[in-house]
Amino acid sequence: MTTQQIKVPATYMRGGTSKGVFFRLQDLPQACQQPGEARDKLLLRVIGSPDPYGKQIDGMGGATSSTSKTVILSKSSQADHDVDYLFGQVSIDKAFVDWSGNCGNLSSAVGSFAVASGLVDSARVPHNGVCVVRIWQANIGKTIIAHVPITDGLVQETGDFELDGVTFPAAEVVLEFLDPADEGEDGAAGSMFPTGNLVDDLEVPGIGTLKATLINAGIPTIFVNADSIGYTGCELQDHINSDAEALKKFETIRAHGAVKMGLIKHIDEAAKRQHTPKVAFVAPPQTYTSSSGKVVQAEGVDLLVRAMSMGKLHHAMMGTAAVAIGTAAAVPGTLVNLAAGGIEREAVRFGHPSGTLRVGAQAVMENGQWAVKKAIMSRSARVLMEGWVRVPGDTL
Repeated sequence: MTTQQIKVPATYMRGGTSKGVFFRLQDLPQACQQPGEARDKLLLRVIGSPDPYGKQIDGMGGATSSTSKTVILSKSSQADHDVDYLFGQVSIDKAFVDWSGNCGNLSSAVGSFAVASGLVDSARVPHNGVCVVRIWQANIGKTIIAHVPITDGLVQETGDFELDGVTFPAAEVVLEFLDPADEGEDGAAGSMFPTGNLVDDLEVPGIGTLKATLINAGIPTIFVNADSIGYTGCELQDHINSDAEALKKFETIRAHGAVKMGLIKHIDEAAKRQHTPKVAFVAPPQTYTSSSGKVVQAEGVDLLVRAMSMGKLHHAMMGTAAVAIGTAAAVPGTLVNLAAGGIEREAVRFGHPSGTLRVGAQAVMENGQWAVKKAIMSRSARVLMEGWVRVPGDTL
């Protein structure tokens, strides 16, 4: 048995309303520089999973879906891109790393990390201004453009941009998700609406037949109306996460929606695909009090959205789900668009448990199908710690 721990260079970063451990591919142990069991074992041990106590005490994870995340970056293998970005969502209580989707929140930290760690050509980094980092999102084969502020040749992390769900202000990072729909092989026939419908009848045994908008944009997402499942859209985390029956209900909806979207063939496969699809419920604007105690006024938002991530209600909103919300809101007739008033729009501001978020998207009809060229939103990112993460030598 190896008694010494392995040291791996790593950076702990906040991106949007998430946190994760970032690695350069070249810094990983040789056996972990390609996909497979060794890589997954390393990342599980780094985060502290699987943990039957659900706390991730013996690792870097924070025991929530928002803080049980890993990122691997390398110089891009794709033309006209700076960096390849691979995201691993680590299960908390199971020995499983889900590679099926992107993390939109951590996407906001990718550009900053890439610049700071030398993965972006120095000739492309201004001494002062904004560095445009071209990111290849390897999980889903999509391009993300990050606009990273630079001051005196270094990434500018501090600033006055405020993001609901994050306690302190920071520098604004604008993200463009190009062609966020059509996820190819991972997205059932590769269309924005995999069933061909803006609204489907989703039959869920034990729950009933729900109206649902099934969309592949940012991340595969199942939207249902809040009132159809007994909610108002004003719920905070404790309303859902303390209710075992509610969590079971959402997982059942997710599994049946995944089958209808063509992401899995049988509902039993959903357990091994925890990261995607997401389930979200929408409602027209109402005034409510957010988790911070701030009152969100009905007139200040276009609709309310609550989303599930890794089996629990998210404390704010996943970045990729925000892309799905913005995209669906831009298409007349979806449940998201209808909850937002049913009008044509190029941007939407929605209320979530921590406050509000604005995301822009333009939808166009091409060859009889809806398409969105890009979705835009602002986030922020900051390095929390850098150095080495350690794991026991017998991990690999």
